[in-house]
Amino acid sequence: MKKENILPGLFTITRMLLGWHLFYEGLVKVTNPDWTSAPYLANSRWIFSGIFNHMASSPGIMQVVDFMNAWGLTLAGLALLLGVFIRISCLGGSLLLLFYYLAYPPIPGFMFGVPNEGAYLWVNKNLIEMTVLAAMAFIPGN
Repeated sequence: MKKENILPGLFTITRMLLGWHLFYEGLVKVTNPDWTSAPYLANSRWIFSGIFNHMASSPGIMQVVDFMNAWGLTLAGLALLLGVFIRISCLGGSLLLLFYYLAYPPIPGFMFGVPNEGAYLWVNKNLIEMTVLAAMAFIPGN
């Protein structure tokens, strides 16, 4: 089989897998009335922690941040699953993942006490997914 025949299918599968991940992460947040990103933001410790801590300390800002986070993930993921608005969904998803990475980068000394799925050093799933989504936003035909 030629790679020209395989690549579109691999891109579609990758898009749908990323879409499912974003959609489900968002849906869990949207359907839980008690969910808030405030504790996540309040415990940020890296260079941008002041910004994230400030967001967490303001109920008004948190309403906007939580709404945009939950619905941004849900809608970007759904669009990627359905194959509509792919470019904007990839860029929006990348932006959300960039914020997650900046709040908790896997840098030694900044991860102590942070719940983690594994052992990371500089690179984690947020950075990988962000990069793949950003790249997919610029693939011709999307």
